[in-house]
Formats: sequence, structure tokens, C-alpha cells
Amino acid sequence: MLRIISSLMASIAVLASAAVQAAPPVEIATNAPDSYTVVKGDTLWGISGRFLQKPWRWPEVWEMNEDEIKNPHLIYPGQIVYLDRNGPRLRLGNRIGSGGAVGQGRIEPRAYETPIDEAISTIPLKSIAPFLQRPLVVDKAVKNPATIVATETSRVYLAKGDTIFAKNVKKGVKNWSIFRTGKPLVDPITNKNLGVEVQYLGAAKVVKRTSPVTLEITDAVQEIGTGDLMLPLEDDLVFSYVPHAPKAKVDAHLVSIYRGVQETGRLSVVAVSAGRADGMEPGHAVALYRNRGTAIYKEGNKKETYKLPEKRYGSALIFRVFEHVSYALIMDTDGQATVGDTIRNP
Repeated sequence: MLRIISSLMASIAVLASAAVQAAPPVEIATNAPDSYTVVKGDTLWGISGRFLQKPWRWPEVWEMNEDEIKNPHLIYPGQIVYLDRNGPRLRLGNRIGSGGAVGQGRIEPRAYETPIDEAISTIPLKSIAPFLQRPLVVDKAVKNPATIVATETSRVYLAKGDTIFAKNVKKGVKNWSIFRTGKPLVDPITNKNLGVEVQYLGAAKVVKRTSPVTLEITDAVQEIGTGDLMLPLEDDLVFSYVPHAPKAKVDAHLVSIYRGVQETGRLSVVAVSAGRADGMEPGHAVALYRNRGTAIYKEGNKKETYKLPEKRYGSALIFRVFEHVSYALIMDTDGQATVGDTIRNP
């Protein structure tokens, strides 16, 4: 039988309690159903969006039932989510096939095993998984970076298992990420230089401390060659943060969209011009506002210029934070997100 340590649940309860004291009442979504049956592919954010106007506030309204759910991140397909409109509160019902549907016949205690990898996650983890380990931003110029100085073969594209040779490889570090310096990240409004976004090429491990050091490529997603740089490979980051509002005022902008496009939509990764130095942290929910620009009204020889008000059009969840830049996954939007859009408190 699957046993779950509920320490995370305690931290969620503390965060939820604090949020309830400081935040306005949670509002029910228009046309919210009385219940919903979880299906494969659902996320907690998506499920909560069926019931709440602000899905990121789900930690405040889940009614924990120790007999049915030990951790709000462990909800499975087939379970039923019920809405208590008086709270509002969301509670979890019986799994389909776990002794009968609610209100049908006698329900007796039984033990069930469910593979943990079938659990419903907060957000679509596959959308951010590649970004949880790869370097994304270099805040400052790297002094004497580890650099590939030669390859064992003359092929342009090196594959997993190929050998490379590099200098300035720090002792004690076995695993390295390979990258190429990309474009500077500049705030589109203030023109402040926030760092340099790097292009992930692959990874390598040290196999022999020669001079230059001999490494074997363990991952290759783009062409790797002489002159490419390396940084120590970070440990896998597990995104298990509870969505919550930033405590500090957020007044930032959408700096760039991954892969260099100018517009994007739901479940896309974007860079935000606020980072650790600005109080940002993984799990922060933020609101997206569209800059409508200005309008010129002419009446005869008279011309008037009006700055149009911003429009809130979506929300995003911060999942990785650097000194002056954060990366977020767009969760909800009623249109295209564009570089220069404003990021504010939810």
C-alpha cells in the first residue's frame, strides 16, 4: 500500500492559513460545477480553474481528508472533486471503482495501491522539466570558463558517447552542462541589462583528468563543438512549491519568450524582469497585463493623446529564479503574450 509522508501537507496548511488571513475571499468561477471527475492529464491548477476564479489559490480551499488524501499533490484519475459553495471548499470523493460511488451502497474500508507516477501534478511538469536542470541565465561574465578546446572526431554534430577535451575544468566537479552564450536579456521598458540567456547544447562527464581534461558527452540536443562553454551541471530540481502570491509589490515585464519568438500562448515558458534580488521565488503566481499603448484622437486641428489602460489577460507561475530574472510558465491567457507586457501581483 502506498504510504505518503505528509510533511509537505503541513507546510501547505501553514501557507494556506497565512494566505487566508491576508487575502480577500476566494471567488467561485462562473458556471462552476458541483463536482468533477479527475481524468488522466489533469493538473491541480486546471481542476481548480473549473471551480475558482483564481486557480492558483487552490491551497486555501482544499478540504483535507486524511483517509482519502495525504497530500494535495497526490490526486488520481477517477477520483471526484466536490465543491462546497459555502466555503468555498473543495473536497475529494471516492475513486471510481473503490467500493462504490458516493451515496451508492455500503462503503467498507479497503486498501488500494496506485502508482505514484499517475498522480496529478500542480502544473504540467513536462512543460518545465527541461528547464529545471539546464542553465538559463548567466548573471555576470564567467571568468576563465571551462571551454571545449578539441573533439575526438571531425564530425560537426557530436552525439551521446562522443569524447571532447576541455580546459579550465574545475576539480571535484564531474558533471558539466555545455552551453553557448546567447542574447542579452534587457528590460524592454528600462533598458536595464539583466544578464545573458544561454543556449543549452548538452551535458558531459569527466572520464579522465588529463591536460586538457577528457570528457564524455552524456546528452546532446544541438551541435557541440570547439569553443563551446561549460558550467557545473546542477542537481535535478523538483518543482513541489505551493502556488502563492508574492509578498512584495511586483512591477516587472515580460523580457523574452523561449526560442526567440515575439508572441506566445498558454503553457509557454517566458522570462520575467524580476528575480531573487526583487523578492521573487519559485511558486509565485503573477498576473499578466497587456500594454495597449496610446491612442491619438483628432478633432479638427486639435490632437489629443491618451495612454490606454492595461488589460489583465492571464496568469503565470514562477518556477525558476535567478538574481535579476525569473522564468515562468503561462497558465491562463485569453490572447497572445507579448514581449513588453507587464507582470504584476495576482
